[in-house]
Amino acid sequence: MNIYLMIISAVLSFGACSKNDTKTTPPTPTEDTVKSKFQTLNYLYSISGKKTLSGIHNREPNATPARWTNEIFNTTGKYPALWSGDFLFQQDNINNRQLMINEALKQYKQGAIVNIMWHACNPAYTQPCGWDDGKGVLSGLSDQQWTELLTPGTALHTKWQSQVDEVCSYLQQLKDAKVEVLWRPYHEMNQGKFWWGGRPGANGTRKLYQMLHDYMTNTKGLTNLIWVWDIQDFGSLSGDANDYNPGANYFDIAALDVYDGSGYTQTKYEIMVRAAKGKPIAIGECQKLPTPTELKNQPSWTFFMSWSELTYDHNTHGEINQLYSADNVINLDKMPTWK
Repeated sequence: MNIYLMIISAVLSFGACSKNDTKTTPPTPTEDTVKSKFQTLNYLYSISGKKTLSGIHNREPNATPARWTNEIFNTTGKYPALWSGDFLFQQDNINNRQLMINEALKQYKQGAIVNIMWHACNPAYTQPCGWDDGKGVLSGLSDQQWTELLTPGTALHTKWQSQVDEVCSYLQQLKDAKVEVLWRPYHEMNQGKFWWGGRPGANGTRKLYQMLHDYMTNTKGLTNLIWVWDIQDFGSLSGDANDYNPGANYFDIAALDVYDGSGYTQTKYEIMVRAAKGKPIAIGECQKLPTPTELKNQPSWTFFMSWSELTYDHNTHGEINQLYSADNVINLDKMPTWK
């Protein structure tokens, strides 16, 4: 989530407190569920219910793709276990996508989990683009345009496919280097501010996500991607977890972005546990960090990923240090080496 979107979200905020309701025991993954060809995903299964990986996003510019990861080290003396980058949408960041990919490879070799997302430009307009609702990331599509986007052979679908091909070329580099990627496209798909989001139902946003999955997996052969389905913690979360769910065959991890101000409630946690149906769950984005106690009470969160500068806007250095030194939080120094 970009800082400008956070300004929008703040209007809906009810405060910055975190709280827990009565704790219940989440279901345990079945034996056949935990089998995966991905070593990083198997690792998440192994820690689910026990410990949580630390993580932070590295927002633009892509010229400095480890800025916020390094900031955490400066604060705590520990590197996060999860590194996150973004393909982004502005010309300078598009030009520096290779630097971001190089950092992803470096982080993976050091033992980090690699997470990549994509604030994509609206294919109805031009790329690069801005952070605006005119022709940028926050612009919209008419119902007719949406239908065209989802229809192979149309001009809009072909343009969308061309944009996807561009990022696939970088993800192919990571596949060639045997890097497993937590791929989190069309994040916060229940967030109507994005051109891709806010369309519930079978032919809505989840259809676009499914189409991307099939194209990148079957046509482009990107078998190194671990698919992260991500929604935001709006008041409609209970319904959204169903209306935007792409189906078990289309995601490996279910992630929740926590921004509404009510914090890490047991209700949100249980909604995500039910929606995941035995697959790992994660805190896809956050500004207010969970406390070690909250993570102990909700142990199935396999990682948290705080948002760049918002980490420091909403948490004291003491709170950050307390979390990164907690015995139920795993940092980079305790991560295994990926083969």
